[in-house]
Amino acid sequence: MRLTLASAILSSMKNNEFHAFTFPLRVYYEDTDAGGVVYHSNYLNFMERARTELLRELGYDQDVLQKQLGILFVVRSIQLDYRKAARFNDRLQVITSAVKVAGASVIFQQDIHRLLCNSRSNSSYDPQQHVEGEHLTTATVKVACVDAQSFKPKAIPLVIKGALNREN
Repeated sequence: MRLTLASAILSSMKNNEFHAFTFPLRVYYEDTDAGGVVYHSNYLNFMERARTELLRELGYDQDVLQKQLGILFVVRSIQLDYRKAARFNDRLQVITSAVKVAGASVIFQQDIHRLLCNSRSNSSYDPQQHVEGEHLTTATVKVACVDAQSFKPKAIPLVIKGALNREN
């Protein structure tokens, strides 16, 4: 039986051992400024993609949540620390952890690392061939659950809360 990432996360949360979700990506030319350095707002895009993929991996596509449950997850606040710059063609990974799940909000810790590898020679991502390298960016992101129509805060459904909450 093959264990999916989502079931591995849920299983480890039941044992009070939370494993962060890792989202790999490569820096494209469109992500950079004229000097080949990632433009500062693109780090937010990378983090948004990672949170979206985390939810998807847990079985919750955001468009389905909007249509079927009438909820949206919106960023309420971000504290961001840029440590080092990412550059064109770098391989990165965004590490995302839900550190606090409350009634209508989730606080995520997100970190972006440059992977140590020969980024130009291998086009596929193989975690066995890449090791976490330089820590580039760290952020604390507070996400609110809101009603899709009124945009007023709405309780996170228990099933989603359980999937995100490490003290399940």
